[in-house]
Amino acid sequence: MPYEVKDMSLAPQGKKKIKWVQNHMPVLEHIKKEFEKTRPFEGITIASCLHLEPKTINLGLTLQAGGAEVAMTGCNPLSTQDDATAAGAALGLNMYGWRGENTEEYYQNIHRVLDHQPDILIDDGADMIFLVHRERRELIEKLKGACEETTTGIHRLKAMAKDNALEFPVMAVNDAYTKYLFDNRYGTGQSTFDSIMGATNMLIAGKTAVVCGYGWCGRGIAMRASGLGANVIVTEIDPIRALEAKMDGFRVMKVLEAVKHADILITATGNIDVVSGEDFQNMKDGCIMANSGHFNVEINRDHLVEICQSHTKVKEDIEEFLMKDGRRFYLMAEGRLVNLATEKAQGHPAEIMDLSFSMQALSAKYLLDEKVDPGVLRAPDEIDFHIAQLKLKAMGLEIDDLSSRQIEYLNNWDEGT
Repeated sequence: MPYEVKDMSLAPQGKKKIKWVQNHMPVLEHIKKEFEKTRPFEGITIASCLHLEPKTINLGLTLQAGGAEVAMTGCNPLSTQDDATAAGAALGLNMYGWRGENTEEYYQNIHRVLDHQPDILIDDGADMIFLVHRERRELIEKLKGACEETTTGIHRLKAMAKDNALEFPVMAVNDAYTKYLFDNRYGTGQSTFDSIMGATNMLIAGKTAVVCGYGWCGRGIAMRASGLGANVIVTEIDPIRALEAKMDGFRVMKVLEAVKHADILITATGNIDVVSGEDFQNMKDGCIMANSGHFNVEINRDHLVEICQSHTKVKEDIEEFLMKDGRRFYLMAEGRLVNLATEKAQGHPAEIMDLSFSMQALSAKYLLDEKVDPGVLRAPDEIDFHIAQLKLKAMGLEIDDLSSRQIEYLNNWDEGT
């Protein structure tokens, strides 16, 4: 079958969700109409490993409108929305995935997507790209390249390129201005607290929120926590980012000290064991822990299981760990990406993903239009500016143009005081 989903009877419900996000993704809809006219992907197969939810299905439909055969699977076992995948299959996309996959099923579905013999990959976290290099090397010669969505994936791919192990070009979509300045900051900030508040039904105001990492995702989380009335502490390893957090008005300290104060702790670093070991010994009773980084390695759940007296699921998406001294900690979504892995999570707002998925679509086209060498490549500024201009137009906003005199002044070095 060209699809493997949980329940095709959910397709009508999924189509309604897709229609809703299409109404709030005007830039991607503009690109879709252009693709329908120009058909840039005619005869091309595009495989994606992304969070399977309505906005992502809309990206698949945009690529399909450009002539592509599209095969999609999920990049996180808990982020798939089964009604969205059913709708995608009903609309002609090759869909493979369902919520709650085990590890074997997760990789089996990536293989199913790759069985379509893709020309282009679109990845989120780089699992599919790595799988091609390790187990599906017969596909490399046909591949024109890939696009990577996340900070975590870019880190991994740059390490791979440094070792001369990356054998085709990868567009670093995450490094585009219209991605990280908006998706990572405003998208992650809002969707993280949407999920935490939705799952816990708890007040944020007056609590102490610890944000581990002050990259663009951490900035957004700290901004939203502060806006909701929390007292914010930031932990960092980068002295410049730590200084920035301090001057943005937040307290800065080591994780080991910060956990003593944390009512809510959120990781957003892309690294392993951010909270582990002695951190749990120092942690405040009742602390709610959530991860907004890509993989479930930032909060060391395995170590928490080893040292606790007992652990049990006390609420959908919330696991309680009872320590031997009577303290209780709470871990959300098994430490997976909290803004997509909780049952009611919807990910970033459609208006934000409008920018990110427009960058994905145009970056995929760039791989076809240009001859590029293997490596991790940033999308040209022209694509970034084009997307920003389309977004401004959709929002009814106008900006100024430089006059000829201003252009001349900026390009002339001999005018001084």
